[in-house]
Amino acid sequence: MKRPTVEITIPVYNEEKELEEHINVLSDFCEKNLKNYDWHITIADNASSDNTPIVAATIERKNHKVSLFRLEQKGRGRAVKRVWSKSGSDFCVYMDLDLSTDLKHLPTILKALENGYDITVGSRLLEGSVVEGRTVLREFTSRTLNFLFIRLFFNTHFTDAQCGFKGVTKRVVLELIPKILDNDWFFDGELLIVGEKSGYKIYEEPVHWVDNPGSTVRLLSTIWGDILVIIRLLKTRPWRKL
Repeated sequence: MKRPTVEITIPVYNEEKELEEHINVLSDFCEKNLKNYDWHITIADNASSDNTPIVAATIERKNHKVSLFRLEQKGRGRAVKRVWSKSGSDFCVYMDLDLSTDLKHLPTILKALENGYDITVGSRLLEGSVVEGRTVLREFTSRTLNFLFIRLFFNTHFTDAQCGFKGVTKRVVLELIPKILDNDWFFDGELLIVGEKSGYKIYEEPVHWVDNPGSTVRLLSTIWGDILVIIRLLKTRPWRKL
């Protein structure tokens, strides 16, 4: 039987120091644990200004299962959407380069997609999740955003919109991704809100997650960007057209 194809996208920006080590860890894991899939890793470079694209090109030459996709504009959402849309794979996944989410959960979310779910989500807020090293401020803002601004305003049921560990089917890439407008940090939150409101089946996996103290995410500007997208969705309610 033909093995299902899987696209694993890693959006990066100025990650020259950690890139090769972490891509090698991911590739080794996939080689050992995704034997039932025809998998591929794409490094989606978001207009890095350091040596990230050079390091990525070197990895690409060494490993035929890894390729570089360079964008001249920043935006995690833009990068992931572009790679997924050109992939054609049966399943598309994205995760953060820091590998904060334990890779042991990757086969589980792929199996959920095989079993009929449309979108799979790693959650740090479900019972059974294990979170290490997260500051009180980040924990508070995450829970506030997910429970107050998302679940209350949109009457959704997923618990964690922001964990950088998600997967979708080809159907979602073809039907739903073109409707997701945000190109930055809340694109996957928008994907989940519009997806659930449109009837797509979502599976949440409680994950083991370890905070990366070197994260370059700017908390206040990210939260403000998230709120602007939430306001847009409340005004436009795009799921009514799907």
